[in-house]
Amino acid sequence: MKKSLITLAVAALIPLGAAVAGEKSGQAPSFASLDANSDGRISQTEAAVDSKIVFSTADANGDGYLDKAEWKASLKGATTPAPAPQSEPVSPTDPSVPQASDTPSDPASTPQSDTEAPRQ
Repeated sequence: MKKSLITLAVAALIPLGAAVAGEKSGQAPSFASLDANSDGRISQTEAAVDSKIVFSTADANGDGYLDKAEWKASLKGATTPAPAPQSEPVSPTDPSVPQASDTPSDPASTPQSDTEAPRQ
């Protein structure tokens, strides 16, 4: 039992050691060093050894794994979502924008004021 726990702990630390060695030299860990079980893809657990990988954005196809193309794109920062376009402000004198009148045309459509006292 002890021997299998020690073996498991050592096996879990091997990719971590490779990742730390890669970071010390200023380079990101290689795909092969992150792919601890050599299945050709990086799981979220395997990617956790590289703090630079944001798995949720790097996994572009949402299958729960990073293939080599997704991993390369995450290194380049290509998986960051593009900012959503924002609307531009409209001038209050723009004739194409309907303006609210100061006096309502239908008194029934005017919201009633709240007459209930606030709770304390």
